[in-house]
Amino acid sequence: MSPGQEKRTLKRAKICPISGPGKLNKSERQRRCREIIAASGADTEEYFNKVVRPQQKHGVTFSKHAEEWFTSAGSRKRKPVARSTIQFWRGCLDNWLKPNLGDLLLSDVNNGAVKRLVSVMSSGGLSPKTITTYIQVVKSVVASATNENGEELFPRKWNAEFIDLPLVDRSKQNTPSFTAEVMAGLAKWKYPQARMVFILCGATGMRIGEALGLEIGKHTSPDFRTICIAQKARHCTIEDRLKTKNAAREVDIHSSVAELLREYVGDRRSGFLFESRKSKPLSSSNIVKRHLHPALEKLGFINPITGTAKAGSHAFRRFRNTYLKNHTACPSGLFKYWLGHAPADMSDVYDKVKYDVAFRREWAEKCGIGFDLLPLVVPNVPKKESSSATSVAA
Repeated sequence: MSPGQEKRTLKRAKICPISGPGKLNKSERQRRCREIIAASGADTEEYFNKVVRPQQKHGVTFSKHAEEWFTSAGSRKRKPVARSTIQFWRGCLDNWLKPNLGDLLLSDVNNGAVKRLVSVMSSGGLSPKTITTYIQVVKSVVASATNENGEELFPRKWNAEFIDLPLVDRSKQNTPSFTAEVMAGLAKWKYPQARMVFILCGATGMRIGEALGLEIGKHTSPDFRTICIAQKARHCTIEDRLKTKNAAREVDIHSSVAELLREYVGDRRSGFLFESRKSKPLSSSNIVKRHLHPALEKLGFINPITGTAKAGSHAFRRFRNTYLKNHTACPSGLFKYWLGHAPADMSDVYDKVKYDVAFRREWAEKCGIGFDLLPLVVPNVPKKESSSATSVAA
């Protein structure tokens, strides 16, 4: 029986009759009480350390313990948490969990309390996926309360049915993808820098942060046929960690895209592949809002889920995934390696295709990119010739 359960156990013991044979006077009753308590072990140091001390230590509100959990989670060494996840948790705690559960004792955060929270979230318009994710934070906070032996003080058997936790319908999630026609249109976008981002993400399936974190020479082969993904950019700042351990990989590129990259880089030998005027990584949100959304609207793209002309940068990754899986004979091991997918079984773990660069490049050529990459015809008239022609005409 856990300490959290013991504190709610009601135990009784008969001291003496209130009248007749066996009745005790006041001092005798007090002595008998002490004997019963001593026999139960309730006044021992062991019982105090096991039950009373944890209750004193963790008789705190959900709000206070959530802050302790948040601080420790951000600095833990085992499975460190990404900065984006920390920021997500901060918003979750401040906007929903602390206002609704903050004043409750941690020991009172149970299925009933979470059921009420789910009702509030549903009324607030949160999606089933968001509610499910937020409730997982509640469970983590409660489970983090442990004794000196690392055992949970308030173990819970969460009941999704009782809580009325909404089911996530994947078919209704906002996960748009692009068609080959839309990708061909994006490959003609009028702004060279954003256009190259579109082409590279669509032709490789890289995440936008991975693409914006690339450095010339450091992450690109001399012929631009292979790109090494070892870091990512977020909010114009480099993070030396990727989304998952499988995201660290090499991606082989079709020769047509490699040639475009070579021309795009030109004489540069260092710096970020896609950098701002201050030599920092580009902002992914600016790429999406200032370039991707206007380009999609011009192309007549319609998001089947939202009915708008908007889609996130992950749509490039879905396009590449769909194309390789359904329109090519790409080996499954290579397909998963290029996209950075986690191994599904031991066969995937044993697959060492990542070491066969020649084989990878051969298949990069065979698979192609899945959309037309027409050269942009842009007249480039030298200024001297133009002035000379003007003077002759005059």
